[in-house]
Amino acid sequence: MNGEEKPPTPGLPPETPVDSGSQALSEALRSSFGIVKIVMIGLIILFFFSGFFIVGPQERALVLRLGRPVGEGEKALLGPGLHFSWPYPIDEYRKVSISGIQKATSTAGWYATTAAMEAARTEPQPGPSLNPAIDGYAITADENIVHSRATLSYRISEPVRFVFDFTDATKVITNALDDALLFAASHYKVDDMVTRDIIGFREAVFKRVSELIDAQNLGITLEQCTVQSIPPRQPNVRAAFDEVLRAEVNRSKQLDEARSHENQVTNRASADAAARINLAESDSVRLVNEVSSRAEQFLELLPKYRENPALFAQQRLADTLGRVLTNIQDKILVPETRDGKSQQMRYLFNRELPKPKIDETK
Repeated sequence: MNGEEKPPTPGLPPETPVDSGSQALSEALRSSFGIVKIVMIGLIILFFFSGFFIVGPQERALVLRLGRPVGEGEKALLGPGLHFSWPYPIDEYRKVSISGIQKATSTAGWYATTAAMEAARTEPQPGPSLNPAIDGYAITADENIVHSRATLSYRISEPVRFVFDFTDATKVITNALDDALLFAASHYKVDDMVTRDIIGFREAVFKRVSELIDAQNLGITLEQCTVQSIPPRQPNVRAAFDEVLRAEVNRSKQLDEARSHENQVTNRASADAAARINLAESDSVRLVNEVSSRAEQFLELLPKYRENPALFAQQRLADTLGRVLTNIQDKILVPETRDGKSQQMRYLFNRELPKPKIDETK
């Protein structure tokens, strides 16, 4: 009948009523496992794609797999473009600039400060004496103390050697620069380092660091080196250096003035000597030409003299007197007689003088 309960089927366990809380928990677990699967798949995809990296046009990259380079020599270098490596800790990549300028700075001989403090001009004031515990310094050839620092610019020419042959090649370069700075300071006097021969000291530092880097074969190419040197900052020492600097400036000024006066005197003497030499040469040429002309004239007149010496002498005498008495109004020549005796000549001096003219305007 419809109102009667059906008897349980023989052989089947009786149905257990489903709890709503258990059912909700089961559904929540199924949803959570689904989310976890999605997250895990996303992490795997993210882990895979994190191995891609880009190398710039002025860079090279090296891939390390479990600490060892993938490839040998130049084959280990990856050029510009997109590359893949397994993410850390399986692989690790390093980028190396091949054209960019790298810099190493030596502060072994400089006092305690920072670039930010120098830019803001908030450097610590020097104490009454040098503190070797915090302040660096260099000892010069004349046993003085000076602060000095250097900056070296270089390019990486052999990336494989630079990365794999040294634990920290940048630190090796800095150590070489420190050694070069202190070595060069020990061969220079303090006045030369600070004022007189700054360029020479800089070249000595550059030469020394080049020798050290070439000996260690770091795989870099040096560009230039800049060096700055100052006396100790302690007031009493700085005052003594300032006095020496003023004396050096005054000495240079006096030397410049002396050299200027020397040049003026030398130039005047040279000009005077040149003028005198030119005048002497001109007189020499004139006298030589005059003597040559007279010699030629003499040679031309010599045959005439030999033909008739007396007539020749009389003609020459008349010519000479004519030139000497050019401005005389009356000329009377009294020749000698044939026997050589002088002739007498009488001249009337009592002639009537001309009357002065009367001024008719008065």
